[in-house]
Amino acid sequence: MAESVSLDGTAKLVMDRETRMAIAMWRWAGTAILIAVAVVLPFTLSNYHVFELTQVMIYAIAVLGLNILTGYNGQISLGHGGFFAAGAYTAAILMHRYGVPYWATLPPAALVCFALGVLFGLPALRFEGPYLALVTLAMAVAMPQLLKYFDNWTGGKQGLVLVKPMPPPELGIDRDRWLYFFVLVVLLIAIRVAANLLNGRTGRAFVAVRDHSIAAAAMGINTARYKTLAFGVSTLFTGVAGALAAIVIGFVAPESFTLFLSLSFLIGSAVGGIATISGAIIGGFFIEFVPNVANDISDAAPWAIYGLTMLLCMYAMPRGVVGTLGPWLRHAMQQFRPARRAAQ
Repeated sequence: MAESVSLDGTAKLVMDRETRMAIAMWRWAGTAILIAVAVVLPFTLSNYHVFELTQVMIYAIAVLGLNILTGYNGQISLGHGGFFAAGAYTAAILMHRYGVPYWATLPPAALVCFALGVLFGLPALRFEGPYLALVTLAMAVAMPQLLKYFDNWTGGKQGLVLVKPMPPPELGIDRDRWLYFFVLVVLLIAIRVAANLLNGRTGRAFVAVRDHSIAAAAMGINTARYKTLAFGVSTLFTGVAGALAAIVIGFVAPESFTLFLSLSFLIGSAVGGIATISGAIIGGFFIEFVPNVANDISDAAPWAIYGLTMLLCMYAMPRGVVGTLGPWLRHAMQQFRPARRAAQ
């Protein structure tokens, strides 16, 4: 009897291992297919649609940063539009006033926003839930006014006009497609870095603090350190996205970074899947395309359509698109393999 139980347990363990390997193979295959489609797609679209997809990827990086903070660490932020603006203006000032190459502005923008996130995260340790959301809201509200005040650096209300980078001549592609591929590479790097971070020890500490901070502290996790680190890493990603936006659009102004931008990041995070990595891409599509589609449907009440779309998405998929469909797909894969074994 003991032998039978042991054999059954071993068979179940082997089956579970095979199921996990199959899911990993399907995930890698799906990722490879999506990357191939992303590489081919800009050559089949107009320049305007290529620009739109570039914006989607920029928003996806920003939403990914918010997912790290809110989804994996449990801290609510309504101020990421301010950090997005900080990254954009860091890149714009370096390019416009100091002639720094566009690609070299990404590390400074990331470092500046990481430092701002850490400094902002320290006092935020005293707040939780809606109180923390109100504190971060101050960042989104104050940033446009601060940008107007330091007009010697930021250009004031007029903003800064940037020269869009030209592609290497040997590639034989135009500017829009070069910027598309540049942002695509940065997005893939951001996803890989986020996956390595969240699947490792730091990510497990983030989740432990999110689920139960007292229990996490009892296990020896420095909750203050990891909360502050989550804020810094989150704003780092958002700052890189802001720098990319400045490079791609070629213009920055305070009016581009309103409170609605911060709300859009939070909405995109919730629609895509707030505790997921790939959900950030879905959130980027929502932020870029849904307002435009709402305007096309109705000039009189576009925000009513936007709100209704958001409500329908959350009603049908309360955990976001990826957060709802991901477990379902994994369950279907687990059921499919035993059924196929039985058929054989």
